[in-house]
Amino acid sequence: MRVIDLKQLRENPDVVRASQTARRDDPALVDAALEADATRRSSLAEFESLRAEQKSLGKQVAQASGDEKAQLLARTKDLAQRVKDLQTTANDAQARLDEILWTIPNVTQCAPEGLEEDFVVLRHEGTPRDFAAEGFTPRDHLDLGEGLAAIDTQRGAKVSGSRFYYLTGIGARLELALLNMAMDQAVEHGFTPVITPTLVKPETMQGTGFLGKHADEIYRLEKDDLYLVGTSEVALAGYHSDEILDLNDGPLRYAGWSACYRREAGSGGKDVRGIIRVHQFHKVEMFSWCRPEDAAAEHERLLAWEEAMLAKVELPYRVIDTAAGDLGSSAARKFDCEAWLPTQERYLELTSTSNCTTFQARRLNVRERTEEGSTRTVATLNGTLGTTRWIVAILENHQLPDGSIHVPEALRPYLGGQEVLTPVK
Repeated sequence: MRVIDLKQLRENPDVVRASQTARRDDPALVDAALEADATRRSSLAEFESLRAEQKSLGKQVAQASGDEKAQLLARTKDLAQRVKDLQTTANDAQARLDEILWTIPNVTQCAPEGLEEDFVVLRHEGTPRDFAAEGFTPRDHLDLGEGLAAIDTQRGAKVSGSRFYYLTGIGARLELALLNMAMDQAVEHGFTPVITPTLVKPETMQGTGFLGKHADEIYRLEKDDLYLVGTSEVALAGYHSDEILDLNDGPLRYAGWSACYRREAGSGGKDVRGIIRVHQFHKVEMFSWCRPEDAAAEHERLLAWEEAMLAKVELPYRVIDTAAGDLGSSAARKFDCEAWLPTQERYLELTSTSNCTTFQARRLNVRERTEEGSTRTVATLNGTLGTTRWIVAILENHQLPDGSIHVPEALRPYLGGQEVLTPVK
């Protein structure tokens, strides 16, 4: 199983080096991989040559006698040791090569260079409200949610600890409304709905690229050797592992609904108030299997479907092209949609869509049959269609002076026709 395309690494090492540099990662890994590969290949070539000589000597020994036979036997003994040494060298080089390849992330495609703060804003959609002009100061989502008896972080902390919460009453209904609307949209566009497992095997988690630098973000059940997923992308990627797909009718698209779990180990106390950054949430995730040459176009489609959802909940947002160093190991390019958060006067990520090219499928051994009868690795893509976090942006952007919440028209059928959510007295 190959992680990075070894053919690409041999033929275009500068492309992989440039990707490593853009990610602010180590380009020397490329040279180390090439060196291990060269050692493995030269050792195997010499191994095969000496093996052929061994066979030839075997025939000569059978026909020889006296001193000649003794010399041939000595040569045979030397060859046997040399062959053994070469096999060991080749095996060691293969192990080293595999180890290095597992650490090289996907090769980026057009992503801006740099780290998290080096993203590029592609466009803004919608206009943030001017609350000062409306004559009141906006409240944050937790104040609003508590007023609606929709969010209870105190009891969440009492029962489970920090960054846990309860959604109650209209809060629970609002999350279900969002996710059902997301699933309906997905089905409308040909996605197959899937309720996915939230516990997966190590090979599935590793195959999707989540056990690299950010492995400490993942909950692990050591006794069972299983991982809790942070996104249904993981389970959906594993769904077709070790299979040959039929993509003659276009991409295979799935919409996964699942609970998601994240340790938030590297958040450093960021966004501790409310439900912005939590350990458990729900999400509807789009996942697509397609031909590699169709992946860029499919990526644009996933982004358009995310933006359609944001339009339905009437949120002002911006679209960013995520910097290479903030992509994660599996993505070659990623677009985020970030909604305006009035009380913090900043943008908050609500959706991400990633083109993972052939990176995950190669690790999980997912291929398609070509017209010539051979097989080749396919591409995978994913994108958020709705999560618990959307409640934060909806409450803050659609609040009224008395703490009530205007319900976007598209959501109303999923909330029994309610136009306004009223605080509980």
